[in-house]
Amino acid sequence: MLGPVILAASRSDKMRRFVSAAPGTKQVVDRFIAGETVDQVVPIVEDAADKGLEVTLDVVGEDITTPAQAEAARDAYLELIERLKELGLGTRAEMSVKLSMFGQSLEGGHELALANVRPVVEAAAAIGTTVTLDAEDHTTLDSMFAIHEELRKDYPETGCVIQSYLFRTEDDARRLAAAGSRVRIVKGAYKEPATVAYQDKAEIDKAYVRVTRILMEGEGYPMIGSHDPRLIAIAQELGRQAGRKLDEYEFQMLYGIRSDEHLRLAAEGHRMRVYTAYGTDWYGYFMRRLAEKPANLLFFGRSILTKG
Repeated sequence: MLGPVILAASRSDKMRRFVSAAPGTKQVVDRFIAGETVDQVVPIVEDAADKGLEVTLDVVGEDITTPAQAEAARDAYLELIERLKELGLGTRAEMSVKLSMFGQSLEGGHELALANVRPVVEAAAAIGTTVTLDAEDHTTLDSMFAIHEELRKDYPETGCVIQSYLFRTEDDARRLAAAGSRVRIVKGAYKEPATVAYQDKAEIDKAYVRVTRILMEGEGYPMIGSHDPRLIAIAQELGRQAGRKLDEYEFQMLYGIRSDEHLRLAAEGHRMRVYTAYGTDWYGYFMRRLAEKPANLLFFGRSILTKG
């Protein structure tokens, strides 16, 4: 299995230097990363809005080692929100944040991450949008869920992400599928041990369906994060069985992957949100995209070999 190998490489400084220097890297990175600056990503948000799509924006970067870096991550999101406000795009774009960027892994990280993310959530609410807390590896989740619960006291539309490959997720889904909640379900893209996570793709897919059913039958707002045509069709059927209207849940897919499907689902009347990452510290995000799908790795390999 190549996935675990690639995920291990995502933590390697040596591999980071090699991949960054490879001649074909930029071509592939540009497929998944919308740009490096706010100025580069704003036209993409505008284009998506013109096509009837919505977006969730992720300022990439996870290797935070100092409180100052965590504050810089906070400020990058505040700059983004200010630009969306100026352009009147607040209702078309939300934010996705990884609490590791806000200092979660540092000393006193739980309190530090909460203190840094709160002004971002507050600023997002002020322009009519919201923030979703991305799930990271399983050791961070209790902290993430506690911060999510705390933020929802003042900003109840704050969302969170759950991952079907973890054994705990069905219980998390039952707890979270309450009125007013916003929950994104994904398969999961971190290397997790067999003690906490399914390792077999078929078992992960079965768990994804079970969790999707829990969310659809609950009182919250499910966000279906998948590019798998079969899982998308199953989600649509579960939505129908639960009596949900098309605007009572949404689909989410990554920027640069299955773009035609984005438009097809939107044309059918579904809410379709494109997860759009940008920024200079793209390596960890990029490697997880390669790990998720072998075709992405093959595309990268061909690009390296054909560039001189």
